[in-house]
Amino acid sequence: MAQSTVSPAGPEVGDRADLAGDTVRRIMHIASAIRHYQDVEIAELGLTPAAARALHELDPDRPLPARDLAEQLRCDRSNVTALVDKLEQAGLVERRVDPADRRQKTLVVTEAGCRTRARVHQVMSDSRLLAALSTAELSTLRELVWKVSDGGCPEDCGS
Repeated sequence: MAQSTVSPAGPEVGDRADLAGDTVRRIMHIASAIRHYQDVEIAELGLTPAAARALHELDPDRPLPARDLAEQLRCDRSNVTALVDKLEQAGLVERRVDPADRRQKTLVVTEAGCRTRARVHQVMSDSRLLAALSTAELSTLRELVWKVSDGGCPEDCGS
């Protein structure tokens, strides 16, 4: 195995590129593993990943029109209609007339939807892959991820 040479001024360009490439591959592997665990647990809730994300985006205290949910999810309204149909059939969401504009319907999270939404939030926050890290290591990792993710998220990460 070839050894990398590091000059006193820092890693050489090739070494930095290799290091960055390896880091990106490892991040992608971690993201894939997290997604796998999430997908399995979301399926156990009887949801698809897309339906779980839609439910997660809905605020139980603020009903909103399907078009607004489509904007939050960055998808076509026809796709949201199918997702909402599934959530409604499962008893997690109801379509109700908007009291402020009776021409419009809003999406309201039901009590069962609130419970399932809380479980979806737990699944999406699962940190089992980070269990081997000390608190100091976890703090450092969070700071590095924050720095790489543009101070927390790109300008449009609100979705």
